[in-house]
Amino acid sequence: MRYVLMICSDETAGTDPAAAAATGCGGWSREMAGRGVIRGGAGLRPADEATTVKVRGGEVLLTDGPFAETKDQIGGFSVIECGGLDEAVEIAARHPWAALGQIEIRPVQEPGADGP
Repeated sequence: MRYVLMICSDETAGTDPAAAAATGCGGWSREMAGRGVIRGGAGLRPADEATTVKVRGGEVLLTDGPFAETKDQIGGFSVIECGGLDEAVEIAARHPWAALGQIEIRPVQEPGADGP
């Protein structure tokens, strides 16, 4: 199964996912690459640099900033492939960011696959 781990935090709390990503997340990235479970990922620029796109009545509407009006924002993501949800939870729990913010685990719906 493939999962996306969304690395989330309260941007107003002074925790910086980009800084953590720059350090390889305390060796987590190297460990998971050694296990062969990492399939991709990246850190994201701060949410205040986002642009949100909507199309309404054929008109493209742009808004500066994130879609959601919330302090909790996604600071990065990792794509993993593992045996199932139990292993995905174990992998996410080992990520240093789990002790600072939270990590949302979301199964990947492969293109062309039927919905849940």
